[in-house]
Amino acid sequence: METTITAGVLGAGVMGAGIAQVLATAGLEVHCHDVSHDALAAARELIDTGRFGVRSAVERGKLTAVEADEALDRVSFTERPEDLHRCDLVIEAIPERLDLKIAAFRALDRHCRPETILATNSSGFPVSAIAAATDRPDRVVGWHWASPAPVMRFAEIVRGPSTSDETVETVSALARRAGKNPIVVEDTAMAWGYVANRVYAAMIREARRVADEGIATREEIDQLMVDCFRWPAGPFGMTRGATSGWS
Repeated sequence: METTITAGVLGAGVMGAGIAQVLATAGLEVHCHDVSHDALAAARELIDTGRFGVRSAVERGKLTAVEADEALDRVSFTERPEDLHRCDLVIEAIPERLDLKIAAFRALDRHCRPETILATNSSGFPVSAIAAATDRPDRVVGWHWASPAPVMRFAEIVRGPSTSDETVETVSALARRAGKNPIVVEDTAMAWGYVANRVYAAMIREARRVADEGIATREEIDQLMVDCFRWPAGPFGMTRGATSGWS
């Protein structure tokens, strides 16, 4: 029998909504928090009827209608930060600004239970810098997701210098439970991006250079990469989807 875990998601944007959906589908009770009522309403819509929401999963035969209803029922959408404080795990999915993340982790550390694991969905900031804002660096870890979260099996688990083995094992097990393929990588302060985004950044730089030299248009570059490497989207399409959603 799987252990009951209560998860919090801080931030109800495209990534936060997707993360909440995945965890709820995996059977967790999820509290999705944002300071914006409109963001929470949009997140509910994404999870319910969005392109990769639970209704779409029913149409594709990935969920039954009952399972979709149950998953949506397991997500609460809240403007109350205190609803995160009793969670076993909180995943931060706020904008990619280090100052915002440090402030968020400082507040979470102050209010959450001592045993709560705090995970960042940062795309590349050092976990050590975020963990330093807390008094529980052993329970701070990177869990980097890919967009769209309900589809991509990607789970880049970033071990900070003080992250405990227990924390890494707990988060990795939860990722597997959610249908992801967790790969544990080491934190670094030497370059932004962990593994996936360091490689991706090199690819996007070269794609832009090709476009700027007039060799091919951005649309043509995307199509060539899809046709050659069977990517679901080209480099420019990936950037658009990750930042504005996959509508």
